[in-house]
Amino acid sequence: MAAEPPPSLSYRTTGSTCLHPLSELLGIPLDQVNFVACQLFALFAAFWFRSYLSPGKTSPDVRHAFATILGIYFVIFCFGWYSVHLFVLVLMCYGIMVTASTSDIHRYSFFVAMGYLTICHISRIYIFHYGILTTDFSGPLMIVTQKITTLAFQVHDGLGRKAEDLSTEQRRLAVKAKPSFLEYVSYLLNFMSVIAGPCNNFKEYIAFIEGRHTHMKLLEVNWKKKGFHSLPEPSPTGAVIHKLCMTLVSLLLFLTLTKTFPVTCLVDDWFVHKANFLTRLCYLYVVMQASKPKYYFAWTLADAVNNAAGFGFSGVDKNGNFCWDLLSNLNIWKIETATSFKMYLENWNIQTATWLKRVCYERVPWHPTVLTFILSALWHGVYPGYYFTFLTGILVTLAARTVRNNYRHYFLSSKALKVVYDIVTWAATQLAVSYTVAPFVMLAVEPTISLYKSVYFYLHIISLLIILFLPIKPQAPNQRRPQTLNSVNKQKIDRYLQRKETNKS
Repeated sequence: MAAEPPPSLSYRTTGSTCLHPLSELLGIPLDQVNFVACQLFALFAAFWFRSYLSPGKTSPDVRHAFATILGIYFVIFCFGWYSVHLFVLVLMCYGIMVTASTSDIHRYSFFVAMGYLTICHISRIYIFHYGILTTDFSGPLMIVTQKITTLAFQVHDGLGRKAEDLSTEQRRLAVKAKPSFLEYVSYLLNFMSVIAGPCNNFKEYIAFIEGRHTHMKLLEVNWKKKGFHSLPEPSPTGAVIHKLCMTLVSLLLFLTLTKTFPVTCLVDDWFVHKANFLTRLCYLYVVMQASKPKYYFAWTLADAVNNAAGFGFSGVDKNGNFCWDLLSNLNIWKIETATSFKMYLENWNIQTATWLKRVCYERVPWHPTVLTFILSALWHGVYPGYYFTFLTGILVTLAARTVRNNYRHYFLSSKALKVVYDIVTWAATQLAVSYTVAPFVMLAVEPTISLYKSVYFYLHIISLLIILFLPIKPQAPNQRRPQTLNSVNKQKIDRYLQRKETNKS
């Protein structure tokens, strides 16, 4: 088993120490206390921002400047001089944005941002020997990397590609002019998302700053039919209160459940050598469930901060309710009731999954699933556990897709069979996710191998057997993956050949 980091590493901080007494009182690392303090201050600042610096009261430049300056202060407060890494990357990539041609801007931005992030991951872990449990500057750097590459691809789509070569979503999000320096740094470093995200689209952020964000979504609804003579003014207060309640519940679960079932339980002598196989599976599920509340807490609070500022309105649902889930990073109900690996992944870290789809899955010419998992692992960092998780995830995804395509239709003939199918697939999904993500939480090689040996590598073996021996059937039309660069090129070639044949005849 890998050695635990000494306390001096586990509690090491790089930012402000003014909250050190509170950290000692709560028994929580100082950098995590700084993180929560910043997010709570950001929440109050967001309400003030929406009320006193609204688009009707001040100019977009003032809103950009305030959001940027406060975001920079938060980064420095949390991470001290290590925040320089963030500013260096932003300035380098703005240089690329200004000087690179639109045909290459996405490539240069992608490789510089991902390269710098990877170097920081390696140096932080293997050179400076930071503790495994430390909250560090790589978090904001990861968010900024997502935004840099998202914007670069959208500028490439808007200025470097023909409209007919783009998918519907790419056309909607394409950026038709390079951003100014103030717009660029505001998008990357604004106080609402610089600490914990989430990633968002440049056009939507600019619409929010300029006061067009909710208006654009409301225009999609015919309000006259609903008895309105003018556009309503949706308030985020209800959504913020709901998300803060979820945040509080997540915090309580973290302080109780997570502390009761730490991930170190999975390498205890009792678990590895004495518990029977079924007990190990159940215990693995419980421990992985206990590791979720910290993510639920951080992501839901980040979503609430953006909503409090007035950002995140997604439109009106079928019941006429205003929705504030444009930037939501997870759907807890769908995660806990997921009946497929795909459904689970689609509702976990939603904005990162969307980023991976837009910069990789839809654009690479071959092996999109494999390359997307590899990019996800590189973006997360260089701990070996990440690569165990994502390589296992590739196998499980392919196996789950094969099983679903071969057998699901047999269970759709009656409600009873469908209920049985849902119960079995729910249990299988939860166990598969627990097995797959355990290395992501354990991080190191030795505890991961110890865990997998204790459960006989059962999911690896089952997945390989499914892939090797079950027939590969095509997906149903509504399950097929979205248009990719390869499919676009193929369509262009097909159209060219058709025109050529027509001309011959």
